[in-house]
Amino acid sequence: MNPKTASAKIVTRFAPSPTGFMHIGGVRTALFAYLLARKNNGTFILRIEDTDKEREVPGSIDHIQESLSWLGIDWDYGPDKPGPFGSCIQSHRLESYKKYALELLAKGLAYPDPYTTEELAAFRAQAEAAKRPFLYREHRPSDEQIAALTKAYDGSKPLRLKTPTIGRSEWHDIVRGDLEAGPEAQDDFIIMKSDGYPTYNFAHIIDDHEMGVTHILRGEEFISSTPKFLSLYTALGFTAPLFVTLPSILRDDKTKKLGKRDGAKDILEYRNEGYLPEAMMNILALIGWNPGTEQEVFTKAELVAAFDINKVQKAGGIFNEDKLTWFNREHMARLSDADLEARLAPFFLAAAIPGLSTVPARTLPLVREKAHILSDAPKLFSGEGELAFVLKLSDYPADRLLWKKNPDKTIAAKHLAQAKVLIEALPSSSTQAEFTADAVKNALWAYADAHGRGDVLWPLRVALTGQEKSPDPFVSAYVLGKEETVKRIDRALGMLQ
Repeated sequence: MNPKTASAKIVTRFAPSPTGFMHIGGVRTALFAYLLARKNNGTFILRIEDTDKEREVPGSIDHIQESLSWLGIDWDYGPDKPGPFGSCIQSHRLESYKKYALELLAKGLAYPDPYTTEELAAFRAQAEAAKRPFLYREHRPSDEQIAALTKAYDGSKPLRLKTPTIGRSEWHDIVRGDLEAGPEAQDDFIIMKSDGYPTYNFAHIIDDHEMGVTHILRGEEFISSTPKFLSLYTALGFTAPLFVTLPSILRDDKTKKLGKRDGAKDILEYRNEGYLPEAMMNILALIGWNPGTEQEVFTKAELVAAFDINKVQKAGGIFNEDKLTWFNREHMARLSDADLEARLAPFFLAAAIPGLSTVPARTLPLVREKAHILSDAPKLFSGEGELAFVLKLSDYPADRLLWKKNPDKTIAAKHLAQAKVLIEALPSSSTQAEFTADAVKNALWAYADAHGRGDVLWPLRVALTGQEKSPDPFVSAYVLGKEETVKRIDRALGMLQ
């Protein structure tokens, strides 16, 4: 274990590029870094790596912050919260990179690249023709040439690291164990571009050092670059942080990493579809990490308490939307009525259903039962939805009121009339607190049991909803209220005459 970071306060970071898309793989990395920091009372930093201006998408920094905030990930320092080390946006930290680059230049550990684009292309072509990998260091200028290039350096040429030692690289990864690579993995890579901006390979190492980052959580695609990073740590005299390589998120068929071409969506698309952030956090935490128990449904606080970086797995895990929907239903069931109403409100507003600006409070138990995601709820009240009867009783044929095993209008009318008498006898108040589904059931059950449940309850169900598929008549009556229930029974009785 790294002696410098073994006893230090844990500091982690999530460092996305502002390219306009927050893939679930990146968000999972942010979540694990967040959980590691919070579990250990450490610091979590959101850093924006915006040194590649050609790929930057306007508005992406706000999008990144909005995505993490929706998920419930907060940061100690970020684009909106500079730290004691300064800004968390790389383009604001150019002087810092320049300072370290000039130090390397002065020590003879960096040099201006003397070659043109055409010359570099020719070197690559030679390597390809010889069927060997292209290594820039094989064309490194002589020490005398480097001295002259350094003396004449004016910032117009890229700066390259002069790799201090060429040999095997060995390092430890908390998830992958001891790793190594041969000398072919080391090269004189560019650290500062001719436009004055640092490369990723240089900037993130400077930032991690100045921000005191102790653990770098990253994807497996960075393993192959680690020997270059180690060379730079050596040249700068920095102690490397601890490396934590996270497993890939795979497609359902497990053949490859989940990508945009496989239907991977921006994280906020799931918000807009009606998924809860608690469900998304829950499923992402369990992709590549095993708590070691049978528990599946976690709150954020429970995840923080349970998280153990040593239980992160090597093998990739699947992101499955059906499982996400399952988690969503579980977390919806845990919401209070007031919280669920508040979260449903934007979806009812967007649905613009005539006569309905929010979810009717009495239907919340039904919504909990039938809606898998928040956007399902308004659909229940529109068109042919199961709860459309709450707003309006659509026209239906009289023969729908007849129980299929005893399709007799006289019998249906008789039972509906008695159901009306029993319901009217129930107490009521301005709040209808006494008129509950259980009260309606208790009033009707003995009669239905004695005369045939289908014969009594089927015509009542249709009278209240007009639908063959709907909630049971006790719940339907409660949702409609006593006055509307009696009114609809009268309408059905008129149709049976």
